[in-house]
Parts: sequence; C-alpha cells; structure tokens
Amino acid sequence: MRKMFDSHLHIIDPRFPLIKNQDFLPEPFTCQDYKERVDDLQIVGGAVVSGSFQGFDQSYLIDALQTLGKNFVGVTQLPYSISGEDILELNNVGVRALRFNVQRSGNDVLSKLNDVAKRIYELAGWHVELYIDSKYLPEIVTTLESLPAVSIDHLGLSKEGLKHLFYLVDKGVRVKATGFGRGDLDIEKTLKSIYAINPAALMFGTDLPSTRAKRPYDHSDIELVYNALSTSQAEKVLYKNALDWYLTKR
Repeated sequence: MRKMFDSHLHIIDPRFPLIKNQDFLPEPFTCQDYKERVDDLQIVGGAVVSGSFQGFDQSYLIDALQTLGKNFVGVTQLPYSISGEDILELNNVGVRALRFNVQRSGNDVLSKLNDVAKRIYELAGWHVELYIDSKYLPEIVTTLESLPAVSIDHLGLSKEGLKHLFYLVDKGVRVKATGFGRGDLDIEKTLKSIYAINPAALMFGTDLPSTRAKRPYDHSDIELVYNALSTSQAEKVLYKNALDWYLTKR
C-alpha cells in the first residue's frame, strides 16, 4: 500500500450551507464517503478545499477537519474584509491556505490577490492557491513572483499555458498534480517537465469527488505518477512534498 498526502479533496455535506454556482449544485460527498473511497490507500493526511458552492462558509470545513483528524488541513475562501482575529481562529483549527477560484468566479477575484496574500502570510503563514487556467497567468505573473507562497491547482489545466506555468515553477510556485481529467494535458509529460524544473513543486491529490470534471479521479491516476517518475521521485509527489508544504510552519 502506497502512502499519500491527498493535497486536494472536497467534502460536500448537506448539513451545512451550499449555494449554486453557474447553476450547479453538487451531490453530497461526506467525510464518511471520502473515507470509504480511499479505504484501500494509505492516506497520511490531506487538504480539504472549499469549492465555489460553499462560498465563505467555514462551518463545514471546521467539522470536516475535526472528523478527518490528524494531518488534515483546510484551504478556504474568505471575504476580503475578514478580521485578523478571525484568520487566526481559523488557523487554530487547521486552515492553512486561502483559495482564489478564478475558473468558477472570474478574474475579478484577482483584484485583491496581492494585498490579501501578503496579509494572510504575515498573520498566519498561509499560502494562496489558485484555480486558474494557466493561459491567463501572464496577466498576474508579476504579482505571483512577488508573493511569498503560491500553489496552482490541477496542473494549470491547459497545454496553451504550460510555458507560463513552467516559468513560475522555476520561481518557486508549487503545482497540484490533481484533476487529471479536467484539462487537455499530456499528464505524464507534464509531470516529468515540472519535476525536472523543481522536484519540490508537485503535490498529488485525488480531487474527489471530481465535481464537473470531464473524467473523475481514478486510482489509476496514481499509476500515471509512477509511470512518469522513478519510485523515489513519485514518493515526493505523492506525499513528501505536500507534507512539507502544508504541515511545516513558515
């Protein structure tokens, strides 16, 4: 059984507020559903990521982190006006990053990226995570280069933007090896290229339950990592890099 830190998963619990995004509301996927889905994997921790359909609700996330337990952290969405006190309270329950969902909410969410990212890093050591098609990265590349800690979801989604993604990886930006069925990439080739630029950059995740993905996650996605990389390299991507990124204090 192979170890994995699941760097990207969603919990969709109907006991907590859910809102339609682009006329879409996902089916439930509770902590119990997640545990059953990954029962045959050796999960050593993970990052529960807030989706567009969860808005700024933190109640589901706090409950999920308490339920999933040790080494599970939160990636949340917040109003820009949130107080420093509230950020530190979320930090105390295990939240470690702020997400900017450009793909579902549009480029307007990037207007506050620089100020908010630097503020939360200074307050709590959080990084920012962007769900964005990498072809749009040139519009914010100067900002991203200046930020202390950034990761980009789902390999940046598109072939068209790969050169921009590679540039940022060389500058220290991390990339989630997730959502293999969301973009138009040659997955193995992309993994090899990113690993060659920065062996610490890639972090694997299931993206469960893969809402709105053209192809949902399958355990065979893990084999793609092993096909692309050596065993020791795959171990970095599957759990070592993410353990360091999410659980090491900045």
